[in-house]
Amino acid sequence: MAVFQTNLVIYTHTDFEQTFVLEDSQSNSAKDLTGFTGVARMKPQFQGVILGDVKGFTLAFTNRTLGKIRMSAAASDTANFKVGKHFYDVVLTNADGVSERVIEGIVIVKQPVTWPSPPPENPFTPQVP
Repeated sequence: MAVFQTNLVIYTHTDFEQTFVLEDSQSNSAKDLTGFTGVARMKPQFQGVILGDVKGFTLAFTNRTLGKIRMSAAASDTANFKVGKHFYDVVLTNADGVSERVIEGIVIVKQPVTWPSPPPENPFTPQVP
């Protein structure tokens, strides 16, 4: 299976969900995911990152025979995502224990405009003569 590349946008404090349909590169038909397990994670740097910065997604197989998987994160989880650019991938493992990265890309995490945020810090200190 070839690695599919796509970029995502996630807003903090909101539910996130993305569904993918995986294709078998040999037959150009839906990949049968029966017996597969998987994991999806993101981190702020491609290499060398502090373990606490790695965030996981919930990965569900919504229709194994049609190759459908859903990657999601609840609003309570996205509230802890750092705003900025991150890298993510989805790795599936077959029944024989062979793991393969099937999806990868960039995640841009943004804060919604309407979400309450702390007031900006004022860099100017009033000066009294």
